[in-house]
Amino acid sequence: MKKLTGKDFILGFQHMFAMFGATVLVPIITGLDIATTLLMAGLGTLLFHLITGGKVPAFLGSSFAFLAGYAAIAPKLADGASNIEMIPYASLGVVFAGLLYLVLALLFKLFGAKRVMKFFPPVVVGPMIIAIGLILAPSAISNCQTNWILAIVAFLTIVICNIWGKGMVKIVPILIGIGVSCALAIILQLCGVTIFSPEQIQGLKGADWIGFPIKWDQTVFVINDASKAISAIIAIVPIALATMMEHIGDISAISSTVGKNFIADPGLHRTLTGDGLATSLSALFGGPANTTYGENTGVLALTKVYDPRVIRIAAVFAVILSFSPKVACLINMIPTAVIGGVSLILYGMISAIGARNLVENQVDLSKSRNIIIAAAILVTALGFNSVGGLSFTVFGIAINLSGLAIAALVGILLNAVLPGKDYEFKDEEQQGVDFKL
Repeated sequence: MKKLTGKDFILGFQHMFAMFGATVLVPIITGLDIATTLLMAGLGTLLFHLITGGKVPAFLGSSFAFLAGYAAIAPKLADGASNIEMIPYASLGVVFAGLLYLVLALLFKLFGAKRVMKFFPPVVVGPMIIAIGLILAPSAISNCQTNWILAIVAFLTIVICNIWGKGMVKIVPILIGIGVSCALAIILQLCGVTIFSPEQIQGLKGADWIGFPIKWDQTVFVINDASKAISAIIAIVPIALATMMEHIGDISAISSTVGKNFIADPGLHRTLTGDGLATSLSALFGGPANTTYGENTGVLALTKVYDPRVIRIAAVFAVILSFSPKVACLINMIPTAVIGGVSLILYGMISAIGARNLVENQVDLSKSRNIIIAAAILVTALGFNSVGGLSFTVFGIAINLSGLAIAALVGILLNAVLPGKDYEFKDEEQQGVDFKL
């Protein structure tokens, strides 16, 4: 194994920054603590790598799928303040949701990936990956709309560095894009254009350099109402049914990007276990649910840096920075438009990977069954996502399925019942362009 170099640390720092946009957005929306979120993203990623043998180049960040659960159990107060009283109960629900991952992981272990993955052929997985990128796309545009100048500068800087850059410039385009656009934001602020609010500036000045990232009054250890706890668990645990489907899509996308069969080795039973335990660990201490990030796939595709050690370096940086409230405040000040400009490329990369997956696996879209499956997945994923998913009640339990979860179920069902299946999952690890999911 080659020794770590200074370049590896720069790449890790870049990967950490690429993750920050969506990772810190969840605590901003829910009222969870940003420093705690950074700490648990880092620790959750390291735990995931430990469980998966350090083979999968995945960074675990905040999951958006659980926003509805937090909104139902611990909605922000009328003045926009965090609901400190109810956050621990919502977190307890997420703890149990993470544990549900272990049940599916056990099924994969008992029955084997080959038997389970026959329900996830390329004609199902490819459109699912495309849908992941397309579902994320509106948030990129929404972020860009806050300041198109900054967004375009970030976008163009990344493109120029990635296409025409040499050496390190070519492999750290995201870091350079963020740096250039943030420098422009400071110049615009000095010229009288409001980019950073007075509250942000005062908050940065008043923030301590060193601080403990866990707020004990937001952890599950302060819970004292069994009724509220049970209600939170019942409301939030079903969300895991959707996120587990998304997990399979993310691992498939990473596998396709890297050209290694992570579904077979280290196996979905290990990746699901790592993701689930990371989620439970985070929620125990007041952090959001973790997930094997779609943004991570976009960074891998753009930089072509697949070394899992770089991801672990990013995780260590996140842990270190979580102990500095000033740094957390500074990171939170990165203009939303800059994140949007970066996301324009990353989210598009995800969809492009899905299309490449269909091509490399030679999915014949001239076949009626294949075109029907792909069309149904894309329409249900985007359509149901636009209306907030599908909500229903079973035995008094409210369940909400995301658009992607519904699309996965539709794709699996159609693939199972329509005649003409011509795909067989390979257990052995495949390499390069010959990789078959």
